Amino acid sequence: MKIVTWNINGIRTFKNGIKKILDSFNADIICVQETKVTRDLLDEKTAIVDGYNSYFSFSRGRSGYSGVATYCKDTATPFLAEEGLTGLLANQGEAVGCYGDQVELSSEELLALDNEGRAVITQHHFIGTDGPQKLTVINVYCPRADPDKPERKQYKLQFYQLLQCRAEAILSSGSHLIVLGDVNTSHRPIDHCDPDDVDNFEDNPGRKWLDHFLFETAENTENEDTEDELADTSQKSASGGKFVDSFRHFHPKRSNAFTCWSTLTGARQTNYGTRIDYIFSDRPLVETAFIGVDIMPEVEGSDHCPVWAQLSCTLQSSPKCPPLCTRHMPEFTGRQQKLSRFLVKVPEKLGVSKGCEESLPGSQDVGEIRENLNPVVQGNSVAKKRPTDREADTNAHKAKRSKQTKTEINAKGSLLAFFKPKQTALMLSSGNQVGPKQEESSQDGPGSESDTSSCPSDVRMETNLSKVTEMEIENQDEVEGESTSIDKSNDCKKGPCAGFWKTVLRGPPQPPLCKSHNEPCVLRTVKKAGPNLGRQFFVCARPQGHASNPQARCNFFAWVEKGK
Repeated sequence: MKIVTWNINGIRTFKNGIKKILDSFNADIICVQETKVTRDLLDEKTAIVDGYNSYFSFSRGRSGYSGVATYCKDTATPFLAEEGLTGLLANQGEAVGCYGDQVELSSEELLALDNEGRAVITQHHFIGTDGPQKLTVINVYCPRADPDKPERKQYKLQFYQLLQCRAEAILSSGSHLIVLGDVNTSHRPIDHCDPDDVDNFEDNPGRKWLDHFLFETAENTENEDTEDELADTSQKSASGGKFVDSFRHFHPKRSNAFTCWSTLTGARQTNYGTRIDYIFSDRPLVETAFIGVDIMPEVEGSDHCPVWAQLSCTLQSSPKCPPLCTRHMPEFTGRQQKLSRFLVKVPEKLGVSKGCEESLPGSQDVGEIRENLNPVVQGNSVAKKRPTDREADTNAHKAKRSKQTKTEINAKGSLLAFFKPKQTALMLSSGNQVGPKQEESSQDGPGSESDTSSCPSDVRMETNLSKVTEMEIENQDEVEGESTSIDKSNDCKKGPCAGFWKTVLRGPPQPPLCKSHNEPCVLRTVKKAGPNLGRQFFVCARPQGHASNPQARCNFFAWVEKGK
């Protein structure tokens, strides 16, 4: 059995669907976090993936925020599935149960903790050394503590408390347990790129909670202290946590093993990140069934990288999917249509082009269909109104003008032609000049007018166009001379205008060179609320990294002076 966790930072970023990336993992269970999709925005190619059954938890308060999803192969279909940690979102008959003691949290706080779509629980069966056993998987996306919002810090600690309460309750019921996902806290200094830069690293409330939640032996600690201090640490860990960080179980001393990097500073290029994505499990399962755990920093597409774990057990598949499965959602089973379906253009084959062979929408009979196709008023067909002579002349003039317009549109010319005066307009406005051929036609007999009017309009149109073309050729030199004079006058005006626009539309200031690398800096803008909001500054253009890394960003900083 193989299980994978990955914070994908938006499931809709996979334009061609998520099946390709799921198949690349070759895993039985894939848990993704931060899907950033609500139920109304979930499309079918993401929810219904061939060969998988999926289970989603959506944010109910904000759109495009949070959210988790668990994809299971059809050969590893869970027996139970539940959304959330509190049990308030679960329906009877599909809940995993075992909620523990939640008396320390009010009903409003419990509802708020499950309102952001941060947990999905699936329960599986597998064949172990002791026979059939249960395995419960909790896919979580823990909140981030925003330093500017003290209430989010309290929200995060309450979520941790609720997660531990539910995990220990499920474990006490006799089921093995795996808790995996984005915990949003780096546990030890070895899990952080620059722990010395963090104030009171060990006193962070999230790290203290991990100390209490996890069991950690003395050999996995990074403290190089005396044996007595290590023994004290071991006793504290053994007495507290019931779960194991599976990655540190296999790689206790590996450094620079990070799973999250800042995309704004390009920190992934210098591996300047943190390890905040974990696969936790109960101690007996790690010691007996886990074969290996590792990170996958080579997989891109998000600011996090996946983490995988291989187990020796074999999952049993449920004969049917739990009710939480997306296959049972009405919008994907044909029992409920989205509003967008009513706005889609109806194909022609479903229209009335086939006459009476196909019925119109609704319950119309043959007579109503015939009436819709050929309207009848009191048994008589509505005859077309015969146009008068004036209307006929108007229609002929409109048709001639439309043909002339189409001909002018289809004619391709150079860009300069758009700035030249129209020769036809000048010719008609200069005293109604008439060419020699027109004089001859006007001096013909009385029958000439009837002959001209009897000619097709297309022939007359071609004759007029040929006349205009001849006049354009004759006046070409004159027009080019006029355009040249216009260009010269424009050049005369170009000088002061260019200076004016340069003073009004100032471009970005010239970037200075950083002192360490002697390279052009990059322009940034302050977006954090405060007295410097909106101000611009220059920093080194290289990616962020440790201060000891010469290839990383230097400490160059310069404000952009006002007025530049």
